[in-house]
Amino acid sequence: MRVHKLTIAALAVAAGLSLTACQGDSDNADGQSTGSSNSSSSSNGAKDTGGKDTDGKSADGENSAVGGGGSDGASDGGSGSGKGSGTDSETAKCLTDHLEITAADGTVGGDPEETVVVGFKNAGAKDCLLTGYAGVDLKTNYGRVSAERTGQEADPVVLKSGEDVFFGVTYPKNDSGGSGVRVEGLVVTPPNETKSVTLDWPGKASLPVTEDGSGTAVQVGPIGSAGQGG
Repeated sequence: MRVHKLTIAALAVAAGLSLTACQGDSDNADGQSTGSSNSSSSSNGAKDTGGKDTDGKSADGENSAVGGGGSDGASDGGSGSGKGSGTDSETAKCLTDHLEITAADGTVGGDPEETVVVGFKNAGAKDCLLTGYAGVDLKTNYGRVSAERTGQEADPVVLKSGEDVFFGVTYPKNDSGGSGVRVEGLVVTPPNETKSVTLDWPGKASLPVTEDGSGTAVQVGPIGSAGQGG
């Protein structure tokens, strides 16, 4: 009987130890579960935070949409830029350095006089303003011949970046049969500028000669008075 009791007692102790071990495992599991719960709560926290972030982002998005309030801000910025463009509406004059200046023969058959068409292309990044007449001189073997203005009304032209505008230079035909005044170049100065550009002369080689030996009646039209190619 004593052996039995001892065996039962031993079994009881073993069972107790086994139970304790299981409880320890369970604690660990709880620990793990707690850990996982922490992890999960941390994950929830991350979700929450993420939710906040997302909400925050969307709130920011909403704010920036309210940036419709922001949009009003943008609108204000727009009006600021509107003011800027108001200032820009006092568009700066076109500078020689920002213009591509070209010249081409624009005479049409049957015209009583010859025509050279001069083009200004805005090669700058911003719009610029051309007002009035360009200065035009012909370089000849008799010296310079200055073109006279036609007297047409000269409307201001806002030249957008990359765009062209043209005007005509007219001169008489040399029907004299003589060599006349030989034209060697064309000097163009944009309106309200002092810097000139010298171009090859694309027109007829000569002008008729007057009594004083100079060329005659060379005229320049206002900016915009001619189309491309005449």
